[in-house]
Order: sequence, then C-alpha cells, then structure tokens
Amino acid sequence: MRLHVLEIDRIIEMAWEDRTTFEAIKFQFGLNEQEVIELMRKEMKPSSFKMWRKRVQGRITKHAKLRTFEKSRFKCSRQKKNNT
Repeated sequence: MRLHVLEIDRIIEMAWEDRTTFEAIKFQFGLNEQEVIELMRKEMKPSSFKMWRKRVQGRITKHAKLRTFEKSRFKCSRQKKNNT
C-alpha cells in the first residue's frame, strides 16, 4: 500500500498521541501495529524512533482491548466513522 505524505504525517501524529489506539490507526489507514512501527522507524530519526518506542511500549492506552474508558472517548472529526 502506498501512502500519501499527508497520510504518513497523520499516522505519525496518531502514533504519538497517548489515547489513539493502534486499532484506530488500523481502521483508518489499514496498517497494523507492526506496520506502524516499521513506518515510524523508516520516517523518523533513530533517536526519535527510540524515544517513541520507549514511550508506547506497554502503554495500555495504545491497545483497545486493554482500555477501560472506550465508551466516553473523544473522536476527532477527521477520523472515519464506524458504522457498526
């Protein structure tokens, strides 16, 4: 899958956000967690990538199944609507 520069920027922004799950990125852009990690590694300076990985590793808020506040979460107006 080839991503546009603006999509890459948005994925990086979402990956840095504490409350945005990898599942939300998958839903909106079709990239699973491993693909997001690979994209971040490719697009960021090595020191920034290491800082990001340290920040998100083990963070409960990055995985939908581990979250306890899903029902009342804020949804960005740019995020796709889930029709399920």
